[in-house]
Amino acid sequence: MLGLGTIAKKVFGTPNDRRVKATRPMVERINALEPDFRALSDAGIRDKTQEFRDRLAHKGETLDDLLPEAFANAREAARRALGLRPFDVQLVGGIFLHQGNISEMKTGEGKTLMATLPVYLNALAGRGVHVVTVNDYLARRDAEWMAKVYHSLGLTVGVVVPGMSETDKKVAYDADVTYATNNELGFDYLRDNMKSELSQVLQRDHYFAIVDEVDSILIDEARTPLIISGPSQDRSDLYVTIDKLIPELTAEHYDLDEKQRSATLTEDGNEYLERRLRELDLLKPEDSLYDPESTTLVHHVTQALRAHVLFKRDKDYIVRDGEVMLIDEFTGRMMTGRRLSEGLHQAIEAKERVQIRPENVTLASVTFQNYFRLYEKLAGMTGTAATEAEEFFEIYKLGVVEIPTNKPIARADHDDQVFRTSAEKYAAIVEEIGRAHEAGQPILVGTTSIEKSEMLSGLLKQAGVPHNVLNARYHEQEARIIAEAGVPGAVTIATNMAGRGTDIQLGGNVEMHVIDALEKDEAGADPAAIRERVETEVATRKEQALAAGGLYVLATERHESRRIDNQLRGRSGRQGDPGRTNFYLSLEDDLMRIFGSERLDSMLGKLGMKEGEAIIHPWVNKALEKAQGKVEARNFDIRKNLLKFDDVMNDQRKAIFAQRREIMENQDLSEVVDDMRHQVVEDLVTEHVPARAYADQWNVEGLAERVAHVFNLELPIVAWADEEGVDDENIRERLTAETDAKMAEKLARYGAETMRAIEKQVLLQTIDQNWREHLVTLEHLRSVVGFRGYAQRDPLNEYKSEAFQLFEGLLNKLRLEVTRMLAHVQVMTQEEQQAMIAEMQARAQAAQSVNLAAADAAEAAFNAPAREPALAA
Repeated sequence: MLGLGTIAKKVFGTPNDRRVKATRPMVERINALEPDFRALSDAGIRDKTQEFRDRLAHKGETLDDLLPEAFANAREAARRALGLRPFDVQLVGGIFLHQGNISEMKTGEGKTLMATLPVYLNALAGRGVHVVTVNDYLARRDAEWMAKVYHSLGLTVGVVVPGMSETDKKVAYDADVTYATNNELGFDYLRDNMKSELSQVLQRDHYFAIVDEVDSILIDEARTPLIISGPSQDRSDLYVTIDKLIPELTAEHYDLDEKQRSATLTEDGNEYLERRLRELDLLKPEDSLYDPESTTLVHHVTQALRAHVLFKRDKDYIVRDGEVMLIDEFTGRMMTGRRLSEGLHQAIEAKERVQIRPENVTLASVTFQNYFRLYEKLAGMTGTAATEAEEFFEIYKLGVVEIPTNKPIARADHDDQVFRTSAEKYAAIVEEIGRAHEAGQPILVGTTSIEKSEMLSGLLKQAGVPHNVLNARYHEQEARIIAEAGVPGAVTIATNMAGRGTDIQLGGNVEMHVIDALEKDEAGADPAAIRERVETEVATRKEQALAAGGLYVLATERHESRRIDNQLRGRSGRQGDPGRTNFYLSLEDDLMRIFGSERLDSMLGKLGMKEGEAIIHPWVNKALEKAQGKVEARNFDIRKNLLKFDDVMNDQRKAIFAQRREIMENQDLSEVVDDMRHQVVEDLVTEHVPARAYADQWNVEGLAERVAHVFNLELPIVAWADEEGVDDENIRERLTAETDAKMAEKLARYGAETMRAIEKQVLLQTIDQNWREHLVTLEHLRSVVGFRGYAQRDPLNEYKSEAFQLFEGLLNKLRLEVTRMLAHVQVMTQEEQQAMIAEMQARAQAAQSVNLAAADAAEAAFNAPAREPALAA
């Protein structure tokens, strides 16, 4: 019997269906305009852009009013520039992107082209639109590819990738459309807020961003903040010494929790390490690891332990050219330039016996969550977002809309095959790959780590199956390997396929084959003839691949997140092609071992597993999905918690960055500086001469000392206090008048222009220096505040209140330091500078003449006739 919910869905459709259906009238309006726009000349299409801009600026129309015409114009431009006409489903996806949603489109449905529609519409506002990609290869490729469409519409396009000069970046950010990686956008935002001149700032606005592979950027990478850091003291020797002790530890010495990815020393482990550290003179005989003085030592020991038991080579990182390179667990790519913080990266370098680079101190940091929430409007696109819809809405206020495919999906997704041991599983996988290869079916094999992809590669070599391997080691050949993955009988082993940005096309990739043919020695060959030949060959191979059943995706393990599994699945069955997917698992897999419930074990026991035999049952799929759901929920909690703490810092960051911006924008900051000085006077008097206190309770000597230190003024404050009828208000007024007079004298001496420039520089430098110190203090507070939980106090509330107190202290310190520096600053007049230069030149000439005399004496000694050596007495 059908439930009420099922009947309602059949009658009314799902909420998602209803949202998609609601866009039909708009799609019909766009389609109705198509003949009008087809009739326009190329210049007419460009002129439309200016017309839309005028209507937006002067006629009171909104972007929503312009949407049908703008989409029709962009569609026609794409048809002419690329030979690609966006389908109706791409128009639907574009409408939802413009509204600030995530459009979930299956692989191969044309997300890159779809994005041009809302990008064009929003670029008409003239504030710049950012298209965010996961790596610089995709940023360059998409910008180059889609620039043909934008240029034909009269828009400018820029691309921002690492290693560009500031000048080139500035041009790219000033363009109508800017393609950039998420990391570079975040780092440029931080760098902009460390600049001292407004003209040096690169990013002009945070208006509208479309994030490609939105789940990868806003969820997977959101656990680690972006940090700009500078070097601190070198502790390489300590890392190496402690690293040698860790292999001595046994299982009783530490507790390992793989679920939480944590490792802590037991009582036995503590005692053992204390003994060894005393032997090495790193711990005094009377001290223990529990003492506050041992904090640094405990930190190093903990990080060394984590480096050894939690971080595995060829899974979490690889060693290349003597450098530890982190691997992105979601995309399988190397994260060049990224390092683990708090000494963990140094601990791994010590473990791997490579050069240990010094630890860094944080100069500026931001999480991706807080960076992308700066945008007035945010949208995203991906093949897989539905499983994280709750998180997208809760953190970014983004709705997820599943866009129907252009052609129905003809892919067969089989139930998982579960084996008892990994040896049995891999034997079955090799056999299955061999069968598919012989049948001429292209096969994509998904693995979760480099180590496993290379182990499987070894097994296939033994079995004599030709194949390609795609992982962080072979990153450079990525596009070529993927281009070949759809050829009949091709076997491709890939470590995570998320964010690859290149479709696997059955029969092979025409463009790549044309480039190869032209690169080969075919002098004088006609490019058009080569393309025709390649297209014929690829079409023949595509027919063979289709006849063999399309692309076969075989996964060797389930990932912690269902989304990553769905991304791998989505590689097969693009644009209505046939295909199939299969997951081969064993009870020894990490996910099954760590998160699989005991019920799963007992269920498989009841179903009766024989050696080499797989259990295939929908129940098993359900149990596994529940395990994955648990992991996803746990990771969501980690990210939510990170965000709660970062939100505290984010409010402070926004206040400081806004203040810096205000300082850079203002030419005259005398009022700000005067207010700061008056507040410092107020604070000093309140501290030393409290209101309603007796004169014998005043600390006038202390006040005189502080005034001399801060304002560089020797004032008779003690004598003032002895006068009849003097109170705190009177002292405050006299101090204010004296300090104002001193600054007025400086202004008269150095000139207004010079003083304004000095004030600006002092303000910016003081803010930057103190903000950096404040960040370090907050980091330390964050690392210890968790222990307050043992005292039944909420760590987050504790962090909030203490961070607020620290921020108030920071503002007070800023006022004091700016006032003190301006009071002590000395500027040389032009005459003084010239006198100093003349003195330096005179000294240099004197030194030169001494050197010449010495050189002459040396030459004379060298040319003198040699004498007999004197006999030793």
